[in-house]
Amino acid sequence: MAQWNDYHHEDEDVDGEERDESGVDYKSTGRDSLVFLVDASKEMFIMGEDEEPSPFDMTMQCVRSVYTSKIISSDKDLVALVFYGTEQSKNPRNSFKHVYIYHDLDLPGARRVQDVDGLRGEKGAQVAGETMGSGNTNLGEALWCCSNLYSDIKLRLSHKRLMIFTCRDTPHGGDSERDRQARTKASDLKETGVVIDLMHLMKPGGFDVSLFFCDVVSPPEDEAELGLQMEPCGKLEDLQKRVRAKEMKKRSVARLNLCLGEGMNVAVGVYITALQARKPNAIKLYRDNNEPVRTKTRLYHTQTGSLLLPSDTKRVQVYAGRQIVMEKDEVDVIKKFSDPGLELIGFKPMERLKLHHHLRSAVFIYPEEEMVTGVSILTLLRRCSVRNVFALCKYTRIRNSPPRFLALVPQKEEVDDGQAQIAAPGFHGIFLPYADDIRTLDTPQLPTASESQVDKMKEIVHKLRFKYRSDAFENPVLQQHYRNLEALALDLMAPEHIEDLTMPNVNMIDQRLGSLAQEFRDLVYPADYNPEGKTAPKRKPAEAAGGTEKKPKVEMSEDELRGHVQKGNLGKLTVPVLKDACKQFGVKVTGTKKQELIDALTAQLTK
Repeated sequence: MAQWNDYHHEDEDVDGEERDESGVDYKSTGRDSLVFLVDASKEMFIMGEDEEPSPFDMTMQCVRSVYTSKIISSDKDLVALVFYGTEQSKNPRNSFKHVYIYHDLDLPGARRVQDVDGLRGEKGAQVAGETMGSGNTNLGEALWCCSNLYSDIKLRLSHKRLMIFTCRDTPHGGDSERDRQARTKASDLKETGVVIDLMHLMKPGGFDVSLFFCDVVSPPEDEAELGLQMEPCGKLEDLQKRVRAKEMKKRSVARLNLCLGEGMNVAVGVYITALQARKPNAIKLYRDNNEPVRTKTRLYHTQTGSLLLPSDTKRVQVYAGRQIVMEKDEVDVIKKFSDPGLELIGFKPMERLKLHHHLRSAVFIYPEEEMVTGVSILTLLRRCSVRNVFALCKYTRIRNSPPRFLALVPQKEEVDDGQAQIAAPGFHGIFLPYADDIRTLDTPQLPTASESQVDKMKEIVHKLRFKYRSDAFENPVLQQHYRNLEALALDLMAPEHIEDLTMPNVNMIDQRLGSLAQEFRDLVYPADYNPEGKTAPKRKPAEAAGGTEKKPKVEMSEDELRGHVQKGNLGKLTVPVLKDACKQFGVKVTGTKKQELIDALTAQLTK
């Protein structure tokens, strides 16, 4: 019978760790897919003013950044790179003219990043001209080719997105027939669930979206999205920011029911707003082919060696010296606390929520009205905001997970001057501690600072204050880890240098403080204080060359040793002394334990 802790249920999950909630089940939700449709016309290769990169170079840098981020964050997603307006054609059976499929819809990898690197810069523009060239443009056939890329994929795709990169607002030069074909094919793609986005770049004279692309681009999926931007991107940072905002599909960790009372349920989605970045887990590989190692666990009978089925094993819990045997169904019943969902317990004033109640990053509760119709959560949100209270709920994310208590703090919708949504309406679910999680600490009694010391420290804090932004400080350990992997995968000579932004800028601090640091030191520490004056005590030189002094051996006479035996004081002697006594009197010892040494000496001296 298997021990209780040795048994791992296949449906078992722990809700206390953030990484469990961040995982995406691709078997049930499907994978994201992204196709880059890049214009390869001659206008894309024109350099910008003041040696600014060309629109084609900016696009390739943006594609590379997306490839590398996909490899790190979501390597199961599918990406593709297609050029249109080329002289050469490369697609299945070359049925589409002037369309060049550079990368099929597949997983991102190091080889693809190297291919995109070959298209960057002036040399990349020459390679693109020699490989693909620039020819006529037929956006309708390019969209048709991208549609075939999606239809050829046998995997389940949860989100399909197509990004068009161009600097031409009239790709067909006023050809109404080709414009009509492109609009028709774009409409067909949108009906199949493909989201079409336009990443238009700066060109002389400006980019007028209303001439053609306003009928091609998909409308915003929800109120949180900005939709089609009218102004083109003139810098690489702006282009990367727009692509980053569009490439990732918002996924909910869970879709649950918020029970407000008997028969009153509201469908909500649980989203993670902040998640700690960690190194990925190591994957064991076969030495011969570098394929991932798949492990399987089998249970065998210790006496017969026969394979044990799940029905042949039982769970055991030792209690009061007895083995309590339980069946698998009984264990499942014990582990189940409640069904997944949110259950409203009551309301508390907002001042009852303290800062030390936050155990971990909060989740965001957003309504999912398409799942369950009925009571609107917006009414609850509005009433909690007016009365300045938070809702206390019991939260069970999945089956067999322990329940947690959440404080649902309301958040109203915020929009900017352009009516773009900054903050979505919903609840921040703050995880609350249990009673035994809060403990009292015995703080040591330290001397209290004087008013002059406190005032001087206030001046120092005021001088060193700056506007903090979390995205301005990257984890240097993670950055170095991924740069090492990138250099290894791309066969680079050395990894890219990482600047540790968490290290303090000592020169700037000294410049800002001036004499304040010395003044504070004079107020707190004595005049002869030297923080670097304490050194480790030096060892005395050994008399022997290169060795340390050894304690002299304590030799004991036979009469003294017999006296210890008669008085029964051998146990007071140390093990080294007993060993030396055994060697001195020729006592053979089978072991090195103290009791064995005592027994051997006693037997020798009592003969």
